[in-house]
Amino acid sequence: MDKTDGLFGAIFRLLSRIDLVMFMALLILLSLGGLTLYSASGADYLSGDNMFIITRHFIHLGLAAVIMLLVAQLPSNLLNRVSVWIYLIGIILLVLVIIQGTMGKGAQRWLDLGGFRFQPAEIMKLAVPMMVASYFSHKTLPPRFWNILVAAILVAVPMGLIIKQPDLGTALLVGSAGFFVIYFAGIAWKWLIGGLIAVIGAAPLVFFYGMHPYQQQRVLTLLDPTADRLGSGYHIYQSTIAIGSGGVYGKGWLNGDQSRLDFLPERHTDFIFAVFGEEFGLFGNVLLLTIYLFIIWRGLMLAAKGQDTFSRLLGGSLSLTFFVYLFVNTGMVSGILPVVGVPLPLVSYGGTSMVTLMAAFGLLMGLRKRKKGYGSF
Repeated sequence: MDKTDGLFGAIFRLLSRIDLVMFMALLILLSLGGLTLYSASGADYLSGDNMFIITRHFIHLGLAAVIMLLVAQLPSNLLNRVSVWIYLIGIILLVLVIIQGTMGKGAQRWLDLGGFRFQPAEIMKLAVPMMVASYFSHKTLPPRFWNILVAAILVAVPMGLIIKQPDLGTALLVGSAGFFVIYFAGIAWKWLIGGLIAVIGAAPLVFFYGMHPYQQQRVLTLLDPTADRLGSGYHIYQSTIAIGSGGVYGKGWLNGDQSRLDFLPERHTDFIFAVFGEEFGLFGNVLLLTIYLFIIWRGLMLAAKGQDTFSRLLGGSLSLTFFVYLFVNTGMVSGILPVVGVPLPLVSYGGTSMVTLMAAFGLLMGLRKRKKGYGSF
């Protein structure tokens, strides 16, 4: 075998771990995201700052694609063994954020290491479900009460550190990822109902004593967004105008007034769904949500084909956490949920988020039982 055969053989083995159906769906979603981000950033004006956003986005995308491909090669038993170390490193990094993290937009969420800036909280979106899945993989299922309690503590510790930054949106996603592992492990309904009652009972205490004033204001704004249209309700008010003005078929790509005239804040990050809705209308929104739901369904199918308990628990959690991403972002942009700073997955601009999500899909595709040949259907 010559060197060419060896190279193509290595590439073939790498690609054979990728699920073709999932990959094509992700490619379609990323393409729509690139078009929307181009419009949201005003890149057709060819200004330096706007083109910088687009250039960085595609650099992040290329890096994320490579990481997805590499992560898909990792065997389940190796991931199970290293889960505890990834979790502990993530906890240490979160503590370092509190001690010497970099401030930005009123929050201390970033670490600068050798000129490289990143959010350690993003790591916990993978580390927490991996840790909880690894813990349950060594226990008898369905889990006993004490096992559930230990798992809840494993989820609560990083959540508390992330809320301290403060970053309520990421804390919600991390908590959801851990909860879904516990749910798939077979938690009894009585514990689910009891936990729900406890959350409802604790909600007033969390609101009055656990939230920052600006977070309280976001909840109050949700109840009446028009009460302060130029202040706390500005984001929701402008985003709902953008989505509503799109009508059935939208105003067309690059023709959105709210984004082009700079009425819509955070239009290339948290509120990019409003840009998409204005330009592509109800028809485009339905198409976009259909692609998202298909990806979630495919993820659950891959999780069901997991090699072992660890794979199935982790795969199911990652798939439903992606749904929470989607639900929270579209809910806050359309005015049915408070603004919590969660980007639209794989569409919004954001390097660390992009890499984390693509790594999660690499895990999903790598955890299933292997078939001979390229890809799987």
